[in-house]
Amino acid sequence: MPIVWDASPILFSFGSFEIRWYGLLFALSFYFGLSLMQFMYKRENIIPLDIDKCLTYIMVGVVVGARLAHCIFYDPTYYFSHPVDVLKVWEGGLASHGGGVGLLIGLWLYCKQSQTESMFWMMDRLSLTILLGGSLIRFGNFMNSEIIGTPANVPWAIVFAHYDNVPRHPVQLYESGVYLMLFVILFLIYLKTDIARRAGMMMGFCMTGIFASRICLECFKERMASYDLAIGLSVGQMLSIPFLIVGIVLLYRGSKKTYIIINRK
Repeated sequence: MPIVWDASPILFSFGSFEIRWYGLLFALSFYFGLSLMQFMYKRENIIPLDIDKCLTYIMVGVVVGARLAHCIFYDPTYYFSHPVDVLKVWEGGLASHGGGVGLLIGLWLYCKQSQTESMFWMMDRLSLTILLGGSLIRFGNFMNSEIIGTPANVPWAIVFAHYDNVPRHPVQLYESGVYLMLFVILFLIYLKTDIARRAGMMMGFCMTGIFASRICLECFKERMASYDLAIGLSVGQMLSIPFLIVGIVLLYRGSKKTYIIINRK
């Protein structure tokens, strides 16, 4: 018998005020990300110059990038006809590929403005926060009964009662589990080896792992875009390919480059 999942996406409400599981887990991804960055600054004996400002740049970049990518790549016909609805973030619709681009743009703007932090140094440390945050956000998708998997006849199939009565792959949990596993592996490598001194290698590991798994796991997802591609790949798979290539390049670059760490204390 498949598991029936009918949990409410609302954690609690007070009058018209609601706290949703997805919103909580999205916020926690930034909280734990900030805590991880503070841990790495302390471990590497470096004084963070303005980590709160950096977080603000990144948060804005992630939300704006994720929203624009969803509107442009997943339902362009609707949003080009209703451009004001692009601003209605509260109605749902965030694409992780755009969030990744927005994160990098926000980070670049922060590093350019601060003129003190290395873009590659920051990218590598943020790779850990991205993996942990991605795991939390995908679990939030599971709580919301969204990003639904394809019909499945496996013992762990789940019926998402808020969607339909068909047993499906819990693809949100697949992704959440993969990202958590990648986080644990990379965190242990960070603690045990000199990977932190190799410019771009941690981010390369992060991007390669995330987008290689995305390309595979998209096969277990229902179509999310409002249109089909003629080449047989989903929109998510097509968008993942450039990120995967960049990740491989960063891994190669990281194997050849090292940092000169400056102790600011």
